[in-house]
Amino acid sequence: MVVHHKHGHYAFIAGLILAIIAALFQITSSWVVLVLVVLGIIVGILNIRAKDMTAFLVAVIALIAAGSANLIVLNTIFDPLGSTLSAMLTFIKVFVAPAAVVVSFKAVKLLADK
Repeated sequence: MVVHHKHGHYAFIAGLILAIIAALFQITSSWVVLVLVVLGIIVGILNIRAKDMTAFLVAVIALIAAGSANLIVLNTIFDPLGSTLSAMLTFIKVFVAPAAVVVSFKAVKLLADK
């Protein structure tokens, strides 16, 4: 079980790093999106335990809400700031959304088993 946790941990770190790098260097390739989705699924399967499901899903909701903010207006302060932050949040949402779907299914299954 520890091996799976390590793989999930590495998938989480890799997903965050890829999301940040893709945003900083404005990489919009479809392979980046595919890798982020696959890493998100891995994180959802391997990392999130039953006791962490609610906290994880609330955090995902907060990220999605933050990502809906119009950060582009920050470009008026420092030109690439708003665009870069907006792109980072978009890529992070692409990464955590599949994990949230997996965790939601796991939560529904746990509730159905009770």
